[in-house]
Amino acid sequence: MNLPRSLNHPQRLAIASEIHSRPFMVIGAPARVSHLAIHCEEGGEWHERALQGLCARFGVSGPRAGAQHFFHDFGHFRIKWEQHTEFATFTFVEPGRGGADFAQTAMRHVPMDWLESLGASVVVASHIHAEQGEPLDLADERLHALFPMPPLVGSRVLSGGEIWTDFQVGPDGFSRYLVRDTGLREAQMGRLVQRICEIETYLMMALLALPLAREGIVRLDGIEEDLSDVGTQLCELDIDGDAEQLLHEISHLDARMRAMSHATGYRFSAAQAYHRIVQARIGELREQRIEGVPTIGEFMERRLAPAMDTCVSVAARQDALAHKVSRANDMLRTRVNLAQERQNQSVLESLSRSARLQLKLQQAVEGLSVVAISYYGIGLAAYGLKALKGWGVDVAVDQAIGLALPLVCAATWYGTRRLHGKLHRLGVVRP
Repeated sequence: MNLPRSLNHPQRLAIASEIHSRPFMVIGAPARVSHLAIHCEEGGEWHERALQGLCARFGVSGPRAGAQHFFHDFGHFRIKWEQHTEFATFTFVEPGRGGADFAQTAMRHVPMDWLESLGASVVVASHIHAEQGEPLDLADERLHALFPMPPLVGSRVLSGGEIWTDFQVGPDGFSRYLVRDTGLREAQMGRLVQRICEIETYLMMALLALPLAREGIVRLDGIEEDLSDVGTQLCELDIDGDAEQLLHEISHLDARMRAMSHATGYRFSAAQAYHRIVQARIGELREQRIEGVPTIGEFMERRLAPAMDTCVSVAARQDALAHKVSRANDMLRTRVNLAQERQNQSVLESLSRSARLQLKLQQAVEGLSVVAISYYGIGLAAYGLKALKGWGVDVAVDQAIGLALPLVCAATWYGTRRLHGKLHRLGVVRP
């Protein structure tokens, strides 16, 4: 019974094929291997075009668009291409060639103008000579002829193989590895060659972060010095002092830290990932010591580990300094807020004094208005009483005005207070 394709998850086949996307090559000793790792920040399309151009030179079809790996037998040699996140690898294998070790390499079949088209993007170039034979001794003159520059690194691996190298880039621009089959089982040579290629490739990709770390140390020293000056000024700044210049300086420091983190963050994290892969690949070799020479693991522990520790320390220092800049910014803004609150408090006190003065003035005006209204009210009443007396009504005008005076004043005061209370309830005036 077949499973209908409609039942498959949309990503099932793609995920399943990813497990087999980078198979190792079957290599038997003797053989010559040349390995290139090409770094490119523009993405995988550039690598794919380079591979398509090489295939066109030999009249073969290149990989399909979007492929992650490619393998083809060109007759005189075989090629394996792999696409990674930020680099691609080209591995050339020429089987069945013995003789003068590195005098002839698998790269001799590759057109020179194609190599020149790669530009300044080669991060790894190595030759690997695979052969069969008995285990070599450190005193073997052949080793000193192949690797004249110290240090010589070697180990017995996979319970049947040997690796010798000096990790030096020779005058021809290639590093060299001598891999010997002293009892490897079937297909182990292919896995061993692939592990060697991966170790050097991921080693160099991890070390791409080291120049940034060294440059970052100098830049961080400058930022720390500037931040120290800002801290001194912050301590000397009066709470009511002008902090605009300090805010500008701290904002500039914060922008420099953010730009630095953006420029180095990915590279530092990628270096740690590559370093872990190098350690894993070395562990897969199951190295055994050859007396008198360091193993690959020991060499990496002494040379690569300090470089990675430098990158880690710079990344940690960068994060800590960014936190310090952020704290200084917060402290300065807190002081600015306190100064603003003091100014606001002073303004509120001034407004309170003005309100009290306005209240007193308002009360004085109310008193004067009561007197003025009462005066005009009594005057109008006097005119009315005099008119009545002129019409023959016997009215004691002066006595009546004297009696009406307190009543008019009281009525005027009461009416004024009632009107003021009504306006206050409507929000027109304040008490």
